[in-house]
Amino acid sequence: MNYAEESLELHRRVRGKLEVTTRVPTDSREALSLAYTPGVAAPCLAIQKDPAQSYELTRRWNTVAVVTDGTAVLGLGDIGPEAGMPVMEGKCVLFKNFGGVDAIPLCIRSKDVDEIVRTVSLLAGSFGGINLEDISAPRCFEIEQKLQAACDIPVFHDDQHGTAIVVSAALINALQLTGKKMEEIRVVQNGPGAAGTAIIKMLQSMGVQDIVAVDEHGVLYPGRPAGLAGHKAALAEVTNPRRLTGGLAEAVEGADVFIGTSVPGCLTADMVRTMNRDAIVFACANPTPEIDPALAKEAGAAVVCTGRSDYPNQVNNVLVFPGLFRGVLDARASRVTEGMKIAAAHAIADLIPASELHSENILPLAFDSRVRDAVASAVAQAARADGVARV
Repeated sequence: MNYAEESLELHRRVRGKLEVTTRVPTDSREALSLAYTPGVAAPCLAIQKDPAQSYELTRRWNTVAVVTDGTAVLGLGDIGPEAGMPVMEGKCVLFKNFGGVDAIPLCIRSKDVDEIVRTVSLLAGSFGGINLEDISAPRCFEIEQKLQAACDIPVFHDDQHGTAIVVSAALINALQLTGKKMEEIRVVQNGPGAAGTAIIKMLQSMGVQDIVAVDEHGVLYPGRPAGLAGHKAALAEVTNPRRLTGGLAEAVEGADVFIGTSVPGCLTADMVRTMNRDAIVFACANPTPEIDPALAKEAGAAVVCTGRSDYPNQVNNVLVFPGLFRGVLDARASRVTEGMKIAAAHAIADLIPASELHSENILPLAFDSRVRDAVASAVAQAARADGVARV
């Protein structure tokens, strides 16, 4: 199948993947009077007295905004908000089909951080949560931080945290399979952009102590003369405890785990051979991974993951965000905590029992019907434990 041609034809035929449907009848005078005027004044006045009633009397309890500025769309880069709409619509479809969550795409014609924050914060009263999508780094970090401070509903950048959660879930099971421990492994994160940075922070919160970040200029370390500013300068201070220098080849030597959110073909078989025994390779560049999975295995990798659906162990965010937002909305959480993210990772990992765990089965499939409820339950429970649940 030629996916590009078939998809273009599909989108031309359906003219948008979303539509609005109604939940109440308007086929009689009485029905219309209840759904709209004059009866609708009663819920309006109830919400005026207590804005929290908006969760009980409107669809806000189950509605998420999917927000983008179109600057980092699905490997296509800065293509603009209108061009990003097909991806945002697709995201909304996944929210509904995999999480039972109603999602609305909001594509904003601005690249100004404060303008985006103000726009979304003014609309926040219509939603139970905000999912940021395809916003370029480093702006995405500031937008998320400022929005969470401005809003009383959770703000979640899926490109960052969804990826970090599913990678963490995969690592939990890969370590179980190889008999290694979080506190003892050496991890190399290649490509410390939005996803890579979130992966580093989450793995540190789960106990990983030795993480080396590598970008196009080489290993991050304090005072590196090239390309060290903003979030990378901050990362350099909290990673690379052995103060390595050099490039990717030097970083992966003796490492237990390679995690790539970078560019195709940057990891060679010779590099994998220098890694520690039972090496774990997560080559998540899409559509072409950092190394061909077969080459990685031939070079000695015990476990290999990619972002592709035609290889085993797909690192796919659809395992995370539908169930996570289902749990967030059910708990009416005010924000997403680190504990909620860790709970989601363990819930995903736990769906593969020890008896079924092997090198090509460390993550559930994207279509596994158990995922949503497992993640939602774990996230809601963690929200209550962390004191951010409002029901």
